[in-house]
Amino acid sequence: MRLSRVLLLALSFLVIYSCQEKQEYSQVISDGTYFQRAQNRITEVIIHDIFSPPVAARIYSYSSLAAYEVVAATDPENYVSLMGQLNGSQPIDLPVPQNIYPPLASLAAYYHVGTALIFSEEKMHEHRDAVFAELKKKGIPEDIFEASVAYGQVIGERIRDYSKKDNYHQSRSFPKYSVSTIAGTWQPTPPAYMEAVEPHWNKIRPFVLDSAAQFKPGPPPAFSTDPNSEFFQRAKEVYEISQSMTSEQKDIANFWDCNPYKMNVKGHVMFATKKITPGGHWMGIASIASAAAGKDWKATVEALTLTAISLNEAFISCWDEKYRSKLVRPETFINQHIDENWVPLLQTPPFPEHTSGHSVASNAASYTLTQLFGDKLHLVDSTEVAYGLPVREFDSFSEAAEEAAISRFYGGIHYLPAIEEGGKQGKQVGELIWKKISTRPKK
Repeated sequence: MRLSRVLLLALSFLVIYSCQEKQEYSQVISDGTYFQRAQNRITEVIIHDIFSPPVAARIYSYSSLAAYEVVAATDPENYVSLMGQLNGSQPIDLPVPQNIYPPLASLAAYYHVGTALIFSEEKMHEHRDAVFAELKKKGIPEDIFEASVAYGQVIGERIRDYSKKDNYHQSRSFPKYSVSTIAGTWQPTPPAYMEAVEPHWNKIRPFVLDSAAQFKPGPPPAFSTDPNSEFFQRAKEVYEISQSMTSEQKDIANFWDCNPYKMNVKGHVMFATKKITPGGHWMGIASIASAAAGKDWKATVEALTLTAISLNEAFISCWDEKYRSKLVRPETFINQHIDENWVPLLQTPPFPEHTSGHSVASNAASYTLTQLFGDKLHLVDSTEVAYGLPVREFDSFSEAAEEAAISRFYGGIHYLPAIEEGGKQGKQVGELIWKKISTRPKK
């Protein structure tokens, strides 16, 4: 009898000790800070490796999706897997180990996939190793740590397998864009006269869209050099705003520039200025909004994932139209027919005009973030501070999206129809995502 009591007391002590030990590290990763840090490093590497806006959105999407699938697997009462809902995906049927720390596993999945999708792997490894060393010092037991990382990597491998079937790797060998001599079609622009970026992006498998052409926008005005034509007047609008812009309008254009291809010319020397992509800016906004709303790590990962998917679909939809209409940029037209010496405030990106990528992507991301946080969250957007630009503040995501869109007109790189039609296109993409997939169980 005494032996039984001793064993019972010993067992009770072990249970209490185990609970206390778990309590010591259970709040090490409670909010989204570590995921925001990992995303910031991904953004830095995307800039360093000079990935295009569509490719950057793809990188954000699969990385965030890997982290989210750990959330769904470890908290099925509050989150449901997206695998099986997304185009071409299959449910991940893996048992969840008992001895893991879910947020660490989720973070490990993010690093695992993110590192596989970029060039400068050593930069991601360096960041991951520093973060993991920091977490180990905070009391996570070694066996729990190793099991969590291993589980996250297994989930990450499933997402990598899924990513390999989206036609991206095949598209790397597709033929380059052939510049047309037909009047009104896109021509490479100064100063670098770069070749067209991602002309086959509509061949990439979307996550949610039925096809890249599902939301075909209204066409641009018919090309014409007649000064009385609508097209000429649209080009004249771009030219005239550049002659009378306020300092505020210039600030707006520069804040939302987000051109990873900016080339600088000084005498006979040309060098690149690396910048964040439009998608990177909106992923930054998603992180800022999650922190401002006090979201825990799970809700933060959810927000990052849905925002990234929205951006990915937006760029597929937008790029489909760009290489359908193949419209000439304002800079080319104005130099040929209005003012040969005119230079836009922003450097023209190397792809066709219609529709505006920023307009489509910003409205898709804005729609998603509004569904998650409401449209009355005061946003202090510090995304561009690291790149030498000041903070801007907005009272809603839609306000930020509207400003991002019109910034392209102020910058001299888009006609207004590309912005207006792009806005509609982005909202349609956002609405579809919320109709077709869900991260929450049906009540």
